[in-house]
Amino acid sequence: MKKLALLCFVAVGFCVSANPDETALQGFARWGSAEMASAARALSADAAKDPHHFASKRIADFPNEYFLLVHREADGAPEVHETEIDVILIQSGTGTFVVGGTLQNGETTAPHEKRNGTIVGGTKQKVTAGDVMRVPPNTPHQMLLDGAKELNYLVVKVKGY
Repeated sequence: MKKLALLCFVAVGFCVSANPDETALQGFARWGSAEMASAARALSADAAKDPHHFASKRIADFPNEYFLLVHREADGAPEVHETEIDVILIQSGTGTFVVGGTLQNGETTAPHEKRNGTIVGGTKQKVTAGDVMRVPPNTPHQMLLDGAKELNYLVVKVKGY
């Protein structure tokens, strides 16, 4: 299923970007590999200065979704989004994704957003480049590096659930 989802992302991107006349479509966006690599390098420099060894950049915001590029050099905090779905595409690195269970002692950090605390009863899944995950709203999740140096991923945040 993961490979099918990735293939769909690649196929749609190829078909849309194959015709330069189509790039003027309302709402169309394309981020080339060189642009993404440059943004990842900048995030790496930002993460080196961050006390949590984390950096992210919102690369686009649309009415129904927005896109985040994320660079981690340390474990992420547990989190729950009450009104958003996360679709995560691992670009490079490896780690462990904890999903499900119950978030205990989480703190409200923004409207409809809880972070920190501990996930109890979640399942752990190894992740590597090319993996795609969908996290439904109200589902605790956390990204762990498990000794890896870094992890880069793209998050599509689907709004309004």
